[in-house]
Amino acid sequence: MAQARADGAPLLDLTVSNPTRAMPELYPADLLLPLAEERGLRYEPSPQGADEARQSIAAYYNAGATRAVPVLPEHLVLCASTSEAYTWLFQLLCDPGQSVLFPKPSYPLLEFLAGLAAARLRPYPLSFEGGRTGRWWLDPTALREACTADTRAVVVVSPNNPTGSLLRRSELGALCALCRERGLALIVDEVFADYVLCRPPTEPAAAARQAADPLVHSVLAAVQELGEAAPLCFVLSGLSKVVGLPQLKLGWVHVGGPEPLRRQAQDRLELIADTFLSVGTPVQLAAPRLLGEQPRVRAALTARLHANLELLHAAVHDSACQLLPVEGGWYAVLRLPRLMSEEEWALLLLERDRVLVHPGYFYDFAQEAYLVLSLLCPPAVLAEGARRLVARVAAA
Repeated sequence: MAQARADGAPLLDLTVSNPTRAMPELYPADLLLPLAEERGLRYEPSPQGADEARQSIAAYYNAGATRAVPVLPEHLVLCASTSEAYTWLFQLLCDPGQSVLFPKPSYPLLEFLAGLAAARLRPYPLSFEGGRTGRWWLDPTALREACTADTRAVVVVSPNNPTGSLLRRSELGALCALCRERGLALIVDEVFADYVLCRPPTEPAAAARQAADPLVHSVLAAVQELGEAAPLCFVLSGLSKVVGLPQLKLGWVHVGGPEPLRRQAQDRLELIADTFLSVGTPVQLAAPRLLGEQPRVRAALTARLHANLELLHAAVHDSACQLLPVEGGWYAVLRLPRLMSEEEWALLLLERDRVLVHPGYFYDFAQEAYLVLSLLCPPAVLAEGARRLVARVAAA
């Protein structure tokens, strides 16, 4: 990578996933002025997080991009990031050596975060079925087989990073049933929940299947509907994806489930938060203004994602590359012919075509050969990069 940049020829980076880099025009020059508020000089820490920040997050959920989700500010605990939230929850739920189930493919940092908390991760598979109209799915039998006596929680990411898949109603039912039966906590990563991209299927069989087993657009809302039948549930999100500002370091955990289990878990989570007090005062004070930008930012990002997804569909149509279905999130997965390994494909594209992509093994894909691309790239960059990629596959 360093050699490729040093060569001087323009590099088409199809991995750009920070909105402030991919779409800098989206952010007004005065957006960060609230960080300079004079009240930020006063240090009055709260383990749970500042009241007005939590109220603004609850208001964001209650307004709802696609549907309102009733959230109480007192059920929120603030943190610096989703990564920090994962570490706190692993510490909360696991004694050293105990395990957490997590999906593969998935977010590549989870194993490192679990290691920092002295917990172990046990994978359960997300499988892809069918050809060009197939879908990712969670096998309840495989999930149960992954669960052992020392398992304390199950992680689910919806929309998944990087597969872009959403949970189905039956899959969430199986997850909740297992958690209730085994006394496990459910950890839900919903950072991409505002970016659902799928459209109703046009094929009758696929439409009937989706109607019988609908997609879950908000796991938080679906779990809340279970009431006292819900498991202990922690839902994670933050400014990183909600308003596309990962550098401002404000995330949150919504603690749900039956009482008094929910309250006991939140009390212990607040003790961990109080130990670190990692969230800065200025960003908490700025949260209402920043979240006020959310509808505008979401609309612009969603338009870019839809446009790039259509562009990528057209680029790989009738080629040897398969674009796997994307139901949500910021990434697309291409399946390439197994003429060589993912690493060889990625290096060939970088060295010969000046195109940068991520190989699937970064995300623990079980098979070859997959490449992962960002849908936030400037459209002209994605179009030319995809053209070169398709041409390289054809030449191979």
